[in-house]
Amino acid sequence: MRGQKKYKIIILLMAVIVAAQAVIIFLLASVPKAPRVLMAPVGRIAIVLDDWGYNPNNLGIIEGIKYPLTISVLPNLAYSKSIAQQLGRRGFEIILHLPLEPREKFRLERDTIMAYMDPKAVTGILKKDLAGLPYTKGVSGHMGSRATEDAKLMAVIFRELKKRNLYFLDSFVSGKSVCSLVAQEVSLSFARRDVFLDNQEEPLYIRGQLRKLKLLALAKGFAIGVGHDRRITLGVLREVMPELEKEGFKFVFVSELAH
Repeated sequence: MRGQKKYKIIILLMAVIVAAQAVIIFLLASVPKAPRVLMAPVGRIAIVLDDWGYNPNNLGIIEGIKYPLTISVLPNLAYSKSIAQQLGRRGFEIILHLPLEPREKFRLERDTIMAYMDPKAVTGILKKDLAGLPYTKGVSGHMGSRATEDAKLMAVIFRELKKRNLYFLDSFVSGKSVCSLVAQEVSLSFARRDVFLDNQEEPLYIRGQLRKLKLLALAKGFAIGVGHDRRITLGVLREVMPELEKEGFKFVFVSELAH
């Protein structure tokens, strides 16, 4: 008898515990959940890669980078159109890397826009170059230290870009660049390069430049870095971009930063 009574007491206690757990679960389920708070990025970073079009050698590497990249394609080259098509279809942002007159005695690309040209010749080259590149969202200057100091010339270019709803990225190769002022006058969407990433083709140097870029993004909310279609640059980006993302930085296209 005592054994049976003890057994009944144990069963009763277990039933009470189960019932109490059920009540607690019900009460917890009925409590409204706090809304999920999305953390704002510590800074936005746009990476631009210049000088695409000479060859398709690095397409396989860049397609392995799963972050927004802005691809700056030179016109009139053997692979210009096909690279713009392939990378544009894959979701990268394509911009025309427009050859502009430099002060230095470099070898010039075909149909480089020169400061002495009349407006009709300038717009003719620009229209032709844009027609040859699909998916184009904007334009940057290739070389251009002399051209970007010439307000009349840049106004001709910017007015044509304005008609087409394109932005201009100033690579800022001259401290005397008038591009920002002219863009304001024309009301053109505009952005300016902050850091050159690969003036030295050395991994530690490129990593150091990316560190400068992230500090600028942290300080002012965003930053734009410009590199090139180089295997070593792409290799470093493939390693460093996930690290920066873990630190809270967000990668964006230049079009998101142009204003």
